[in-house]
Amino acid sequence: MNKGLNREILRLSLPSILAGITVPLVGMVDTAVAGHLPGDTAAQIGAISVGAMVLSLLYWAFGFLRTGTGGLTAQAFGRQDPAECGRIFLRGTGLALLAAFAALALQWPFFKGVMLMTDATPEVKSLAERYFFIRIWAAPATMSLMTLRGWFVGMQDSVHPMWMDLIINGVNIALSILLAFGVGAWEGLGFAGIPLGTVIAQYTGLAYGLLVCCRRYGRGVFARLRREDFSALLHDGSTGRFFRMNLDLLGRSFFFILIYIGFTMISAGYGDLCLAAGSIIMQLLMFFSYFTDGFAYAGEALTGRFIGARDGGMLRRSVRQVFAWSAGIGVLFIGLYAAAGLPAVRLLTSDGSVVQAARQFLPWLLLMPPLGCAAFTWDGIFLGATASRGLMLSMAGAAAAFFAVWYTGKWLLQPEGAAAIHLLFAAYFAHLAFRTLWLTLRYRREVLRRAA
Repeated sequence: MNKGLNREILRLSLPSILAGITVPLVGMVDTAVAGHLPGDTAAQIGAISVGAMVLSLLYWAFGFLRTGTGGLTAQAFGRQDPAECGRIFLRGTGLALLAAFAALALQWPFFKGVMLMTDATPEVKSLAERYFFIRIWAAPATMSLMTLRGWFVGMQDSVHPMWMDLIINGVNIALSILLAFGVGAWEGLGFAGIPLGTVIAQYTGLAYGLLVCCRRYGRGVFARLRREDFSALLHDGSTGRFFRMNLDLLGRSFFFILIYIGFTMISAGYGDLCLAAGSIIMQLLMFFSYFTDGFAYAGEALTGRFIGARDGGMLRRSVRQVFAWSAGIGVLFIGLYAAAGLPAVRLLTSDGSVVQAARQFLPWLLLMPPLGCAAFTWDGIFLGATASRGLMLSMAGAAAAFFAVWYTGKWLLQPEGAAAIHLLFAAYFAHLAFRTLWLTLRYRREVLRRAA
């Protein structure tokens, strides 16, 4: 039984891991391109961090488009209800497009409002503004892709989203380098080429994802929909459940944003060098999450599937095996961070001052695997169970832990420069510890009971 379950976990997780590897590579390539362009290296790296932070603030608020769609689809798949799978896709996609057009309409006041709260230098703000107002035009594709990724996970399909992400990230890397540095006699667009490459890549990936939906799921899922299914989308009971759950997940995204945006905004107040060094270490920290997220996605898909099928025994076994695989990834990464942390920093920037500033924060990398793997894996399991209230409360407590550690430490220690960034990393890991503890204590009530 465990052999078959392990094969299923690997079938679902390995493609996600393979695709996930390329996601931080895109951010690393963007940082590396900015770090090798002529001009103020620290300001350009800092601008990438701040510009991406503002976009993350926007997109993370709509993260429920993926997380909400995945769990509901997996449960419908477990009930063997393809028509409901199709209805969930339509709801998610429609909501994604509405959100995207709202983001485009409000882009200017949104960016300016966030910048009022960001204590970055004028040069960083100017470059971040260029970055944001180019990348924002990918919003319809980016938000639709969130729904597509969640829906594919729920359909127990990890191969097609893998190819979708590989296409997006491959095009993104190639075009960002090409458009920034040029080719032959063409000198390129410089800094503006980095976000433009991302915009083109997002629409390329969306085109591929929609093609897969038509060719692979056209007959089995969407052909089963009738005219009354479309007219009932906003009136049946499942639609109410969809929006109630997404409201909880929106709250979760809000607290998630507070932590990550807080980290960037606080570090920006200690100068471009600290901002650049902190953002590089954070990118290396997140590199681990894309590996363990593969098993979190497997946990999401299997949890939703076995809850939909009312199979509590398989649900318990799936959770145990997913955690075993995730822990193995954690052990592997402790060794990788210990051996390759500094070379990775040098890969991201050739600026000696940024390398030296980042070097002193490398020990924090060793804490990410043991604290991160449980938190990220629990997220996937709770999403598959559509236990949205528990997830929202866990992130609210995590945000409280982050800011409690930061402000208490700041009051007691009065840190400056590198000491302040060390305190920020301590606050970040406090939030991971809270998430792990809370979700572990809520597992039986929030997840297991749903399969009864």
